[in-house]
Amino acid sequence: MIFKLVSDGRPYPEHGLSHREWAQIPPRQVRLDTLITTKTVLDLHSLLAKDSTFYGDLFPHVVQWRGELYLEDGLHRALRSALHQRSILHARVLELPED
Repeated sequence: MIFKLVSDGRPYPEHGLSHREWAQIPPRQVRLDTLITTKTVLDLHSLLAKDSTFYGDLFPHVVQWRGELYLEDGLHRALRSALHQRSILHARVLELPED
């Protein structure tokens, strides 16, 4: 098992963070098997592209809400880590209040 759950959509409230605001969150280690994806489809070109991180953040974006970790952005990076036999990923984690 790579991820805790594969889900389609974001169950947590909209956070409205910009790319610049995400960049202010320091990356930390996250186990792949604790992540719930928010996308069920991945473009194979994105996964296999050599420059897939050239235009975006080097670190995936994870939202922590109600005790769960949701992989909001960076699914191809997470899968690439899994393909390299890694169980841990460095990601930016935004902690949302629990209502």
